[in-house]
Amino acid sequence: MPHYLLEAKNICKTYVGDSKNAAAVEVLRNISLAIQEKEFVLLLGSSGCGKSTLLKILAGIESASSGNIVIDGKDQGKCVSRGELRNFGYVFQNNNLLQWRTAEGNLRFVLEVMKLKGEKWDARVDEMLRIVGLQNYKKVYPHELSGGMRQRVGIARALVHDPQILILDQPLGALDAITRKMLSYELLNIWEKTQKTILMVTNNVDEALLLANRIILLSPLPGSIIKEIKVDIPYKDRNINIKENSRYQELRKEINEIIRSFGGLEK
Repeated sequence: MPHYLLEAKNICKTYVGDSKNAAAVEVLRNISLAIQEKEFVLLLGSSGCGKSTLLKILAGIESASSGNIVIDGKDQGKCVSRGELRNFGYVFQNNNLLQWRTAEGNLRFVLEVMKLKGEKWDARVDEMLRIVGLQNYKKVYPHELSGGMRQRVGIARALVHDPQILILDQPLGALDAITRKMLSYELLNIWEKTQKTILMVTNNVDEALLLANRIILLSPLPGSIIKEIKVDIPYKDRNINIKENSRYQELRKEINEIIRSFGGLEK
């Protein structure tokens, strides 16, 4: 039987207004999914469809209104317990680096908060900076780095405490087109090196097809799962020529037809 590292069962989320007259907003409706160990899963949907909210619920940043989250077989109820938060590494769209700390210092901050000390963790900092190609920039401050380099520091920081699951909330969305494409390939390389379980949000079909084992398509609000699509393109073929791959073209056409039926990705 498959080993599911992360499961969502009938997750719903409704935001209730602060005042009596404020209308409640249903963001997620009956989301159920299961992610196996070492999978790279992409949530694909239009802006404002609840993708980021779902990530926050799964990572314990927010609680669901109803439903259950299961981590490695342990039922968490509507909200992930504090004891399970170390299982997650989180990368935000705008990286949220500490500007007064160097690249190395940003990674060490996570270890300090989690009280992880010793030679093993010192070596881990160096290893993660090497994996993202920044071993020569460990003493450099965020404002001295390019946007793509800052995002790579963010990825290294999310990995430094050796989490089971990496959560990526549109990590490439704030980058220019060329940097975004380059970092997409770097993400693929990082996943192949670390073999972490990754759950990522995007609204870019090409990005999803390059990176994912599986794509989960979400509807506009209230977000619900339209379809799950297995991306059965060998990883050896996921390179700069991927758009010439016949299976890529078939999957892209299928996804775009579904997206058009719901009014497109961008609103």
